[in-house]
Amino acid sequence: MNSIERVRKTFRFQNPDRVPMVHFNRDRDQGDLIMIDIQNHHMGPEGLVSEWGFQWDRLDATMGQPQDCLIHDWEEDLPSLRAPALDPENRLAWVKEQAAKARPDQYLLGSLQLSGFTIMTFLRGFADLMADFYDEPEAVEQLADIIFGFEERLIDFAAQAGLHGVAFFDDWGTQESLLISPALWRSFFKPRYKAQFDRAHALGLDVYFHCCGKIDPIIDDFFEIGVDMLNLSQPNLYDMEALGRKYGGKRCFVIPVSYQTTSISGTRQDIFGDVETAVHCLGSQGGGLVGYVEEYSSMGMSEENYQSCVDAFRELGVYK
Repeated sequence: MNSIERVRKTFRFQNPDRVPMVHFNRDRDQGDLIMIDIQNHHMGPEGLVSEWGFQWDRLDATMGQPQDCLIHDWEEDLPSLRAPALDPENRLAWVKEQAAKARPDQYLLGSLQLSGFTIMTFLRGFADLMADFYDEPEAVEQLADIIFGFEERLIDFAAQAGLHGVAFFDDWGTQESLLISPALWRSFFKPRYKAQFDRAHALGLDVYFHCCGKIDPIIDDFFEIGVDMLNLSQPNLYDMEALGRKYGGKRCFVIPVSYQTTSISGTRQDIFGDVETAVHCLGSQGGGLVGYVEEYSSMGMSEENYQSCVDAFRELGVYK
């Protein structure tokens, strides 16, 4: 079974041979799923400029934060805001160049790197945008239309480049709850995501969605509108047994060993224990689990723990 078959059989619950893996920021070529950037948020010699125009302030090896937003005043700044130039020929060549480095059997995900709501907060500023949902709703609608519309064009590029899926990266949770009310999320963002996911599926692309934080109230919504693989990047915030009871054998999750807790400070035994739980709860009914590995030495992850995360998914990730 090759990686393309393995990934698709996993989220279709068609009994793959093992849990497929995505290596996010190291040893990427060893994964079944390979991220291919279709949007460039790290341009320039040091990767400190997004093609949207904001610059990164980086103090360590993590992504960092934008130095400043671009929209300080809606009336003055929004009219001049432009989505990045598509430059179809060069962008398609750039995407295909990345894809050519992968093995022919690997599953290729067109990565937006950062998307949707997250880009809105970077362009306007998080606190101001939160207030603007209520104080300046028309301006926020216009900003969302620009960003989500541009991303729909990028979905087209992923299909034209022959990729297998498209990956969205948009964080919606704090450690305890959603960033906004479920009602506002459903009225404002759900229809926009659905349009994107429908477009992807119509072009033959699968949908992968990354989200940090605790997002229990909208997990069902994501699957309802077409997410094929939902990456819950902080499994320590969830009751894995409860997730298994509700979604096991029905929905597919992409799960790491928590990089807030176990993968940083746990032992090899702890890491294997967490992976065993994930496999048991989500990957024991003919599919439903993709293993996710990310190197976080900047947060204190040791080389031993990184390798233990890889080993655990490889050794325990056998579907039953």
